[in-house]
Parts: sequence; C-alpha cells; structure tokens
Amino acid sequence: MEAKFSPRVKDVITFSREEALRLGHDYIGTEHLLLGIIREGEGSAIRLLKNMNVNLVDLRKEIESMTSASVRKTNNNLGNIPLVKQAERALKITYLEAKIFKSAVIGTEHLLLSILKDEDSVATKSLMKFSVDYEAVKREIEANGGITGAEPRAENPQGGTPDDEGEEEGAFGSSQKKISDSKSKTPVLDNFGRDLTKMAEDGKLDPIVGREKEIERVSQILSRRKKNNPILIGEPGVGKSAIAEGLALRITQKKVSRVLFNKRVVTLDLASLVAGTKYRGQFEERMKAVMNELEKSPDVILFIDEIHTIIGAGGASGSLDASNMFKPALARGEIQCIGATTLDEYRQYIEKDGALERRFQKVIVEPTTPDETIQILNNIKSKYEDHHNVTYTDDAIKACVSLTARYITDRHLPDKAIDALDEAGSRVHITNIKVPKNILEVEKQIEAVKEEKNQVVRNQRYEEAARLRDKERQLQEQLEAAKKAWEEETKSNRETVSEENVAEVVAMMTGIPVQRVSQNESSKLATMGEELAGKVIGQEEAIKKVVRAIQRNRAGLKDPNKPIGSFVFLGATGVGKTQLAKVLAKYLFDNEDSLIRIDMSEYMEKFAVSRLVGAPPGYVGYEEGGQLTEKVRRKPYAVVLLDEIEKAHPDVFNLLLQVLDDGQLTDSLGRKVDFKNTIIIMTSNIGSRQLKDFGQGVGFATGTRQEASEDYAKGIIENALKKAFAPEFLNRIDDVVMFNSLSREDIHKIIDIELQKLYGRISQLGYTIELSEKAKDFIVEKGFDAQYGARPLKRAIQKYIEDPLAEEIIKSGISEGDEVKIDLDDEKKDIVITVSKPKAKKKSKEE
Repeated sequence: MEAKFSPRVKDVITFSREEALRLGHDYIGTEHLLLGIIREGEGSAIRLLKNMNVNLVDLRKEIESMTSASVRKTNNNLGNIPLVKQAERALKITYLEAKIFKSAVIGTEHLLLSILKDEDSVATKSLMKFSVDYEAVKREIEANGGITGAEPRAENPQGGTPDDEGEEEGAFGSSQKKISDSKSKTPVLDNFGRDLTKMAEDGKLDPIVGREKEIERVSQILSRRKKNNPILIGEPGVGKSAIAEGLALRITQKKVSRVLFNKRVVTLDLASLVAGTKYRGQFEERMKAVMNELEKSPDVILFIDEIHTIIGAGGASGSLDASNMFKPALARGEIQCIGATTLDEYRQYIEKDGALERRFQKVIVEPTTPDETIQILNNIKSKYEDHHNVTYTDDAIKACVSLTARYITDRHLPDKAIDALDEAGSRVHITNIKVPKNILEVEKQIEAVKEEKNQVVRNQRYEEAARLRDKERQLQEQLEAAKKAWEEETKSNRETVSEENVAEVVAMMTGIPVQRVSQNESSKLATMGEELAGKVIGQEEAIKKVVRAIQRNRAGLKDPNKPIGSFVFLGATGVGKTQLAKVLAKYLFDNEDSLIRIDMSEYMEKFAVSRLVGAPPGYVGYEEGGQLTEKVRRKPYAVVLLDEIEKAHPDVFNLLLQVLDDGQLTDSLGRKVDFKNTIIIMTSNIGSRQLKDFGQGVGFATGTRQEASEDYAKGIIENALKKAFAPEFLNRIDDVVMFNSLSREDIHKIIDIELQKLYGRISQLGYTIELSEKAKDFIVEKGFDAQYGARPLKRAIQKYIEDPLAEEIIKSGISEGDEVKIDLDDEKKDIVITVSKPKAKKKSKEE
C-alpha cells in the first residue's frame, strides 16, 4: 500500500515556495517547509505543536532570524525554486513515517517528523529551542491514537484543488476498503457492487408497499434447484429495482421462506467493472474474479439492473463479453442472479439471444393502480417530509396520483406520482425559505474578517493575522449555532403542501393548466364569447359552441378520455373558419404559436398519410417522428387546425378515428401521443361549389325566398358532407358548425378590423391617415361578394388604398409627419388621396 500526500501537505509545499520567495531565498529548505506548516495553520502538526505549548508566532520569528543571515537572494519565479537535498530527503521520509503509523495518507504530522530527523537543519534547531524533538512528537502522536493522516478540514480548502481532495479521499477510501476486504468473503464483489441487504439493515432503503405477488414469484424462482434466475420486465418507472430492494428488506426482516434466510442481495455496478480496463484481458480477469467469489459464496444473490447492458459489455474483437461469461454459470445454477430491464430492451437484446433468455424466468411487473400508488406515497412521504421540511395533506397525496395519471400519459405509476410528490415538496420549501437577519449579518462579518486577514498576511503582520483568524473561528462557531437554531425552528414550523401546490407543479411539468380556475381566469372565460365576437364577425353560433367546450373543460366537466372539443367548421370560402381557430389560439395562449396548423392539401396522396404519424421502419425519416404527433407531444395543450380537411386522402379520416374517440394516436415508434388536452378544429368548404353553381334555384329573389336561402344552403352543405365523409367519422365529431355567409353589415365591421392593421403599418412609416365614410362605403361596395366572403374586401383595400399610397410614397409625394386624407370623388367614382403638411403651431406643440 503506497500512501499519498494529503491536500493539506500539498498546500504546505506551495506555501513553503511562497515563504522562500518572500524571504528572498533561491532554494527551499526544511525551514521553509516548517514555515509552510505554520502558515497553513490548521493541520495535525499544528495541533501537536499547540499541545506541546509551542508559541507559533515566536517559532516563526526564530526561524526567520536564523535564516536572515543567508546572503543568497533571488528574483526567480515561484515555480523555478529548487528543493535542497535535506528538504527532498525529508519529503521522501514522509512515506516511511506514514507506513510506521499505518496511515493511508501522508499528513502534516509525518512531514514534521521527517523534518526533525535531520538534527543539523535550521528547522530542527529552531524547534529544539521550544523543547520539540523527534521522540517527543512521536510520543504525542501515539498518545493521540496513532493515525491522524485523514486530517479533516473545517472549511473548503483554498489551496487544494478538487482533484487533490479526490486523491486523498480515494487513497483513504481504498485503505478502508482493503481493511474491510480482509474480513469479507467477497472482497472483489464488495469493490464492484453495493450490498442491498446491508443498506436495508442501515435503513437507507425506502419501504416497499404491495408487490406481494411479484416478490413471492421472485422468491419461488430463487428457491428452484436449477435455472433459478428471475428477470423483472416492465415499463420504465413501474418499480422493478424497488422489487429487488423490497426482497433485501424482507430478507433482513426474515419475512421470506427459510431457503432465503441469511442471503445477501448485491447489486453489480457494471460501469465500475468495465471502467479502467485498458488492456486486453483485464475485463475478463475482473469478471472471472467476481464469478469465482459468487460460486464460492452461495449466500449471494446478484442483482443486475438494466441487465441488457451485459450484452457486449467489455467485449472486444476476439474476446468474450459479460453475457457469454455468465451463461455457463447461470445454467449450472452456481450463480443466482436477478435481472431487471424494460420490455423494449428485453425484446431487442435478450430475446434475440435464445441461450441467455432460457436461463432466466420472466416476471412481468405491471404499473401500480392509483389505489396502490396512494398507499406507496403514504408510506414513503415521511422521508420526503423530512428532506423538504414540509407536511403533505391527504388531498395532496391523492392529487399527485390523480393529476399525473390524467395529464402525464407518457410515463408510468408510481414513478410519475413520486416525482410530483418530490417536486411539490421542493417548490413549497424553496418558496418559503427566509434566512434570518442575524445569520446574514454574521456571514457578512466573516467575509469582512477574511478580507482583512488576507490583507494583513500580505503586509506580513502575522500577529494581527493570528488574532483575526481566532476572530474568524469565533464567528464561524456563532454562525453554526445560529444555523442550528434556525434549523430547529424550521423543523418545528413545517410548511404544508396542499392539493393546489401539486396542481401547480403538474401544470409546470406538462404545460397544461390543471389548477382550479382563478378569479382572473374566471372573468376572462366569462367574457370570452364577446372578445372572440369582436374579432370574428357574423359567426355568433360558431363562437358560442367553441366557448362552451372550453368552459366545460376548465370547469372540470369534460370527458377525460376525449379531446376538449372536436369541430368541423363548414361554410363558403372567406367567412372566418381558419380565422376563428387563429383567434382562439391567440386568446387562450397569448400567441399564435400554440396553433398547430396542418394543411391537409399536402396529404392528398395515399403515401403522404404516413407523414402525420411518422414514416414506417425502413423508410427515409423513420426516426424523425410524425408532423402531427411530434408537435402535439411537445405542446399537449394546443389548438390543432386541420385546414381544408376534404382535400386529404380518405385514409387520413381512418387515422383520426382513434384521436376523436380515445384522445390518443400511436406514432410510427409505437408511442401513444395524448390528444386529450387539444381542441381539434377541421375546416372545410365542401358544398360551396354546388352553392356557387346552382345558387338558390331559378326565379325572382322574393323576401320569402331570401329567408329560405340560408336553410337551402345548409341543406346542400349537409348532403355534400354526408357524401364526402364516412358515418363513423362524422359520428365521433362533437359538433358540425355551419358558418353563415357574410352580409353587407358584416363587411362594414370587418373593414374596420382590416383597416386597423393598415393604420398600424402606416404609423410605423411616420404618416397619419384619415379615411372618410364615403370612401369606406365605396371600398365595402367594391369588396362585397356574398359567395367569396371577406377575401374580396382585402383585395379592394389593396387595390384602392395601398396601391395609390405606394405610388405617392415612391414619387416622394409624402414625407414623414404628413397627414394623408383618403376620400371619394363622387363624379369620377374613384378614390382621391390628398396630402397636407402639419401646421407649424401644431408641430411646435407636439415638440
């Protein structure tokens, strides 16, 4: 066993270089090492010297006075100062000193002993004046228990790097392991695994609830004479590893059959087994050592989590991998092994290898039921309450299960419910941390003292530095006491985690609003119909149906297994079908990005249908996922707009059946995508061609005929709908919404909305615009067409306002700040644009 320097000794060597430079010496001797020990100020050597009543300030002065006679001065850099032979020898002797005291780490006390070995050195002569010699220090170390090499630090070291700490810990830790290995029957396995039964005895494992059938089946398989290796197969997060931990707990509690009494469940860490095997044969050597120990220790049950990773592990070309090394021993029954893996990985790796598969007995682990999950959470909540310093109400526990079961569909119970429990506790704890003022005050004082101490050390005022160090220690003690009192106080006044806190966390995890409707949202939902009606003109009935679906959802009354609402919007072109979907997305989510728009005219061919859910295996783009499914997976709460649905291939409708009925769609990778929190809107102008061609039949437009025209139009559209779509598709839609044709009054309202957009663009250019009522009426007249809706109005605005304005701007007829008036010339029946300069007075006022 070779000892290593502790981080503290490394600090001392660094400080000795600095001391040599400070004194102007071009070498590092044992006296500089001793000055480094004094400067470091907190090692085992300092404790020993204090115990021997040595005044460190006087010792420093003594060394400095004895070395001041040296005439050799240097301008060398810090890194270039060499060690003299005495110092080099002292550092080498430290290994022997550490060995004498059976220490895994070389501490400052070993360095002090090796300095005292050289009786002629300046350092030893200085120490002798304070009655400190080799034998006296050795006796003091033995009186203090011999091994003091670990040298724990009171605070994070400033000099040592994290790597150094790791080295010290590693060296010390390996010595600890070697001591324990000498007593253990399985030293190699102890090095590459964790004993779950030992952890269960120490109370480090969470209690397991339920799973009696699975644990009983595992116990039965383990009690077999041959092929006694169970493999736990289940979805991620169902509790496969917990079953192995549960078995370890039961073995410690003697709640298993007598065959399994005194057995040890050891989990193998395959990563540490493979790590560092650079050369050929190293991995096989380790593996064989583990297997030899397992064969000699029939009381050990090996647990390999993610057992599919043993296939190919450590295998290079021409060598065996872990699975092939395990196979013979598993078949003979010399090794007992419990494996755990997911269904997909079992099928992908283990089922392919028939020889490996037949050696294991399958135990299928299903997700727990909501009732079982509530039991599990009630049993483990105490550990989370202690960790987060909170208390969970019964309603919060139930909410963890019910909300995650409903809204997090791509994961499994109990894992997702435990995640919600943990994060809700974390959220409540973090939001209620209020650090007392006295703690903050003491922390500020400590920082100030540290800064002052560093300053006086730089100025070489060491007596003052020692005083400040003592003051710093006092403040640290004061801080610890204040923190302890605060901790006790917070433990006695625990925060409560309520159902609403859990709902907030689930909403943050999923992006779906699952909290109770707040006062602000309640008033927003109440006025939703009016808000939408101000942006989509003339479609009150359509708006009413959509608003009812959203209010039903937020009130918690909707069917949890279906989308929030599914609608087919029918009507002539340009009446506001797509516009309503856009406005709805913006109103609900404050931006139009939450509108998932799929243009169904892109899916006219049969082969294009697969793009919605993803290409099948073997085709280009298989790994990319579907255009519809991927968007909904990323935004589960959204408005899905399937525009121009009648233009899609009929196979698209078959694909949408499961979405409309069960609220889910399976993509090409076999993942179920949840549509239960989406609003599905399909737009179509089916039947509008028949209306255009045949109109209202032959005859004069009497008042009675005009009243009946709407009903006649709806009848034509309904017939066309029934011909185009299958009955099973139409039967799954919540509502077929007929959009009304736009009247002249509606167009008058729409022109105001459209002109607002134009005014916004013009104001950015720095002009002001005024449109007369006559001009507005003229544009409405030109832009009104009952068959084509609002789109001709946009074209009329473009033709009669935007085009002439653009012409004026290009000719530089309009400059920034000008007022543009648009009017109608009654004689020519055309739009007239007049530009006027702002009045000087008005301009000066504005300035």
